[in-house]
This record gives sequence, C-alpha cells and structure tokens, in this order.
Amino acid sequence: MSARLEETPAKLRQLWFYAREHKRLLVAGSILSLAGGTIALSQPLIAAALIESLQDGAVSTVALAWLAAVLIAGAVISAAGYYLIDRAGQNLVRGVRQRLLTTLSGLRVPAADTLKPGDVVSRLTADTTLLRTVATAAISNLVTHGLLLAVGLGLLAWFNWRLFVITAAMVGFVALMMKLVLPRVGAAFEQSQAALGDLGAAVERMLSNLRTIKANGAEPMERQRFSDINARTWRFGVRAVAWQASTTVLTWAPLNLAYLAVLALGGAQVATGAMRIGELIGFMLLLVYLMHPIDMLTSAATQLQTGLAAMRRIEATHSLPVEQFEAPSTTLPTSSRAATVELRDVWFAYDSNLPAVHKGVSFSCTGPGLTALVGPSGSGKTTVFSLIERFYSPDRGTVRIDGVDVAQWPLAGLRGTIGYVEQDAPVLAGSLRDNLLLGAPHASAEELWRALEEARLGEMVANLPEGVDTQVGHRGVALSGGERQRVAIARALLRSPRLLLLDEVTSQLDATNEGKLREVIQSVAKTTTVIAIAHRLSTVVAAKQIVVMDAGEIQAVGTHAELMRSVPMYADLAASQLVTA
Repeated sequence: MSARLEETPAKLRQLWFYAREHKRLLVAGSILSLAGGTIALSQPLIAAALIESLQDGAVSTVALAWLAAVLIAGAVISAAGYYLIDRAGQNLVRGVRQRLLTTLSGLRVPAADTLKPGDVVSRLTADTTLLRTVATAAISNLVTHGLLLAVGLGLLAWFNWRLFVITAAMVGFVALMMKLVLPRVGAAFEQSQAALGDLGAAVERMLSNLRTIKANGAEPMERQRFSDINARTWRFGVRAVAWQASTTVLTWAPLNLAYLAVLALGGAQVATGAMRIGELIGFMLLLVYLMHPIDMLTSAATQLQTGLAAMRRIEATHSLPVEQFEAPSTTLPTSSRAATVELRDVWFAYDSNLPAVHKGVSFSCTGPGLTALVGPSGSGKTTVFSLIERFYSPDRGTVRIDGVDVAQWPLAGLRGTIGYVEQDAPVLAGSLRDNLLLGAPHASAEELWRALEEARLGEMVANLPEGVDTQVGHRGVALSGGERQRVAIARALLRSPRLLLLDEVTSQLDATNEGKLREVIQSVAKTTTVIAIAHRLSTVVAAKQIVVMDAGEIQAVGTHAELMRSVPMYADLAASQLVTA
C-alpha cells in the first residue's frame, strides 16, 4: 500500500501531461471557482453583521442587500467556473481517446494478439471518462477548495481561537484517515475497472461467435459464463463503493462531532459573556460552510484514486510495443516492376515456449509470375505471409524484397508494395465503397469498377439498389463467404501492388467463380509477382513454381510436372486434393 502512495506524485505528473494542453481553460475555470468560493466565504460574515443588527433592534437593509447580491454573484461565477472545467474535461477525453486509438492501431501484431477487444473498448470509453474527472475537476477542486479551506480556517481562528483548535483537530483527523483509506479506494476501483473490461470481453466473445454458439446449443453455457464474470464484477464494484462510502463516514462523523463540540463550548462562552451570540452564529455558519470544501476535498481525493486506477490501465496500453514507421536505413529500389521475394534460412516460433513454425525455410520467387505454396495444414504457409508483411520478425534468417531485408524497409513503403488477401477475407462494417477504398482512398470511380470487374463482382454490385454504397453490415454479414473473398481481392487489386499475397482465396467459391478468379490470378501474374497459398490443385497447376512445405520445412520446389515425377509427397497431395485441372 505504501508503494501505491509513493507512486502518486509520479502519477500526478503523468496526469499533468494529459491536462496541460487544456491549461488555459483549467486555470480560468479554477480562478472563477475560487472567486465564487471566496465570495461565498463572506456570507457568514454578512450574516453575523445582520444578526448583530437584529440584537440592536433594527434590520440592516444594507447587510440584507449585500447578502442577496453575494448569493447570486457567487452562484453565477461558480457556475461559469464549473462550465470551463467541464469543457476542458471533454476536450481532454477527446484527445486521450484519439491518442489511445493511435496507439492501438499502431500496435505490433504479437502485442495486439494479447488484447481482449471488450477490455480495450472499456479502456477507450469508461477509463477515459474517469480520467476526465480526475485530470480536470478533481485537480481543480483540490486546488480551489484547498485554498478556500485554508482561508476559512484562518477566519475561524480570527473569530475565536479556542473554537478553532477544536475544528483544526478534527480536520487533521479527517486528513489522516484519508491518507490511510484512499490507497485502498484506488486499488478497489482498479480491480473494478479490470473486471468491467473482462465483462466487455465476454460480451464481445459471445456476439462475435453467436452463430457457433447457437449451432452448438451453447447459449446456457455462455449465459452461465457471463453470469460468473458479472458476479465477480459486481463483487469488485461493491467493494469499491464500500471503500468510497467509508470516506464519507470518516469525513462527516468527525466534522459533526466538531460542530457539536463548538456549539457546546461556544454556548458556554456566550452564557458567561465571553462571546457575543452574533459571533457564535457567524462561527457556526462559517463552520457549516467549510464542510462543503472539506467534503469536496475528500471527494476530489477519492476521484483522484479512481482516476489514477483508470490511468494505469490506459498507460498499460500505451506501454505495449508499437510498430515504428521509420525512415529506411538503406537506399531502397524504386521500381514499378514486379517484386522479387526471398527467404533465407528463416527460423521462427510464435513464442519461445512453442515449437518452431519455420525451420530454416529458404526459397525465392522472381516476378512476374505465380508461386504457389502447398502443404498440409500447420506447415507454416500463412506464417510466410506474416513475415513478408512484417507482422512478425524471424528469429533467425532474413526475408528480402527486391534484395533488401524487409526490416530495413519503412513499413508504409513495404506494405504499399504488397496487396494481401487474408484467409478469412475480413470485410469491415460500412459500405462496399468504404471497403474497396480502404487501401487506395484516392482511387477513381473508373479504377474502382475495374477492380470489381476483375474480381467478378461487377454484375452483382450493378444489381444492388445502392451499388457500391450498399452497407455490408458488421463484418460483412450481408455478403456471402464467396462475395467477401472477392471484395477482399478487389480491394487488393485496387492498390496496384507489385506483390500480391493470396491466402486460399478460392476456398469459398463455387467451381464457376473459381474458374473466373483463376483467370484473374493468371492475368495479374503476367505483370505482378503473385504468391498464393492453395488447397486446390486447379489453382497451382499453372504456377511458375510450386513450393512444397511440411512441418515448417521446404520439401521441394518446382513446377507441377516436375514435382509429380520426383516428389511422392506432392503426388499424394495432388491425388488427395484433385480438382479438374
């Protein structure tokens, strides 16, 4: 717990990193809030004067008018201050969310693979909202109400030092209790926010796999799983609010005791003539007023702990490794010709505790032309594409494009050279146009339609009521599996890549459309280097070369005819996967 206390100053400096961009609004709002509070401090003084005038048998209309003016002015000025502070908070949330999304979009693939989407959404929404409160309102309240408390205590000492000693002792006791309790509040809220993230991840898991869950009759199991996580979230939430509620008890109980003690001692002084009734009432009113700054300070300190818990989760995201879109470390070839690709003695494992996926993989392909990767499931074919795209880096060996190690390419330049169609052909929520222009936002309408025609989507899109502006739904749910694959292919072709990577793109196509798409691939291969992972013989028989992989190793390289004659493994694969060629 002491470690959590010791880290607070450093975390406050990090909070200032978020808030400093909006310091003008924060300072202006704090000044107005302080001014409103200072004006309010004069209310007990004016009230005391008003009561003194009543003792003299007359009502001071001047004091009454001043009291009304002070009440109105204090309310208006305080409201303006709160508005500026809240506006700064909204500005801060916008910036924090944008920065967080920038980090998320730039994460290295291995780091992104460790995240739960639902938890990420929680950090982007709930945690940033908590951060807004602590980085603006909480800090402003600590400053303004801290000053108001100091001034108010000074006024109490001026009124009556004996009564002030009682009040100051109780305020000190409250401060000590807060120092002991607040770290526990922060820890409880951090656990609560993490549990809330797990809850979001559970919902995302269910919605993303709803068809699978329904098809397996697993709804009761999923509901129970969610119920368990929901119960854990509830427990952490109750624990957090219990600690938060304890701060209220530890604040108000001592202050109420102080109020009673002041009333008793002050009443005794009035009875002996040592104190005027107006002075006692003024002191009591001022003490009642100071309960608000004290309450605001304890609330701000509690908010500070909850906000620091949120900030730790946000900073944990920012600490994940991101891709560096660096300048090239060597002179890169500038060519519009088909790319050449070479893997030299590549070794790779997804984790140090897992077996190697690639074991000395070496092969090359020169363009233009089609190179087909074939082999049993799990032989490392898709990993080749991940290494070319630099989603992962080899443990040993190099991957080269145009003779240059991909590690020396700037990422934007590297990926701008490549068109990649993934095995599951992801389609994003939005329109067909949005999806097609994802990698080529400045493509013309003519280029867009050419890509659609090449992917054999032209007729289908032309018959849609809204054409390319048709909404495809979440993850392209409005499209068939084959249509999603062809949309992904059209998207890749629209980029005019020098290297086209195709991961089993014909797996969800019927024989007619597969034949048409095979024609497209062969046409593109005349001017572009195409590497295709294939599971159908009809896709590979016309390839310039075929690379046979098994268990992370290259078994053979050659044409279909050469491999059929000399490689029994390939002949067996061809026999088991034979489609009319």
